[in-house]
Amino acid sequence: MTTETTTTSSETSISTSIALTDVAAAKVAALLAQEGRDDLYLRVAVQPGGCSGLRYQLYFDDRNQEGDIAREFGAVKVVVDKMSDPYLMGATIDFVDTIEKQGFTIDNPQAQGSCACGDSFN
Repeated sequence: MTTETTTTSSETSISTSIALTDVAAAKVAALLAQEGRDDLYLRVAVQPGGCSGLRYQLYFDDRNQEGDIAREFGAVKVVVDKMSDPYLMGATIDFVDTIEKQGFTIDNPQAQGSCACGDSFN
């Protein structure tokens, strides 16, 4: 079971947000082990940019921002800021490792279109 909380200055609420596959969670856990830090989590954000207007950002972070939405997938904590959350509702992060491609992928039902490289959406 995964847990998810939205933290604000005075309340905690539940939201349906991003999901992390078991394969992606295992890869994130392995990367965190390589970093040798247990205080980091995976932050997923949506920023203006890319050829389709918006782009994803995935990075390790140790900062907490007001309104962050946190979900735990086993030992992995994923955090989304309150501005990015609506763009990521129902999105699933996976990790692929094939001869053609290696890296994290995001399947996002909120995206109306994306560019050929798959790194940005609208």
